[in-house]
Amino acid sequence: MPAQQKVIKELLTSYGHTYAEDAGIRLKNTPQPLYQTLVLACLLSARIRSSAAVASTRELREAGLRDPRHMADSDWQERVDALGRGGYRRYDERTATQLGDGAQLVLDRWGGDLRRMRDEAGGDLDKLRSLLQEVPGLGPAGADIFLREVQAVWPEAAPYLDGKAREGAKRLGLPDTPAKLARLAGDAEPAAFAAALVRAAVDKHVVEECKRAAEESDGA
Repeated sequence: MPAQQKVIKELLTSYGHTYAEDAGIRLKNTPQPLYQTLVLACLLSARIRSSAAVASTRELREAGLRDPRHMADSDWQERVDALGRGGYRRYDERTATQLGDGAQLVLDRWGGDLRRMRDEAGGDLDKLRSLLQEVPGLGPAGADIFLREVQAVWPEAAPYLDGKAREGAKRLGLPDTPAKLARLAGDAEPAAFAAALVRAAVDKHVVEECKRAAEESDGA
């Protein structure tokens, strides 16, 4: 097996799971899990530990804020408290406001169903990315996160390997173009592969571990 494919194999074995999976979201092309992934993308896009964003997404869901209607109808303090329980304290007050405003926008603009946003984009990925950024708290980075996570159920986005994923690829000694990476990854699930590359971008220990394991497999 070529060296780059060995690195990818090690990466996927240890880190090939999406952030949505970490947050307990069973992603399907249905309104509730898509909305929960949107919330996750909002939280992950802030300068805060991904573990806090994932834990806070779980806390919001466990508080019953599983869809835009319940999120919009919830009390601001209820949202702050859920974020705090997840460790999302640095931006909790601002984010609580954005989540309420964003939920109301999703209700008003797309009837609470992000598939209608997808339909509005009509297969145009740039337009879809632009529409996502209309949601309060979801800038370019958040739109990238959402599309990375949902590409398994919105295949027109695949392979979605944004700048952060390509940064991880570069650190691993892999090509940094989506087409070349997709060829090397073969039949790997695209969202899981993208998430694994992001983990390599943000944690040097992921890079070191995968490279070392790949080298050890060469000597086995």
